[in-house]
Amino acid sequence: MRRREAERRGRWAERLAGWWLQLHGWRILARRARVPGGEVDLVVRRGRTLAVVEVKARRDERAAAMALDRSRLKRVAVAAERLTPRYGRGCDTVRVDALYVLPGRLPRTCPTSGPGDNGRSLA
Repeated sequence: MRRREAERRGRWAERLAGWWLQLHGWRILARRARVPGGEVDLVVRRGRTLAVVEVKARRDERAAAMALDRSRLKRVAVAAERLTPRYGRGCDTVRVDALYVLPGRLPRTCPTSGPGDNGRSLA
């Protein structure tokens, strides 16, 4: 896929993900939040839970999961640590989640890590 098309598709998926999360009671605190060493797609909060969300738009769930390799997840986790002081005041739980945007399906979340993570999805 061409880089420009991939960028357009990624931005569309991030907008859809934000809309989906808002429908499920999450408040968007930041989009494309930049920190030294990287960027995360969404920072959201619901109650006392802060989630740093990596959005992946792929043709199927397997391709989306493969796009989140160990090094990418580590970069997102480091970004989450750096963003927590800015956005996580008063939060009991901080999570790193993946949200898959797949053709013909509703967005699907996959909790990946976080202290106190009980394995529940964002939605």
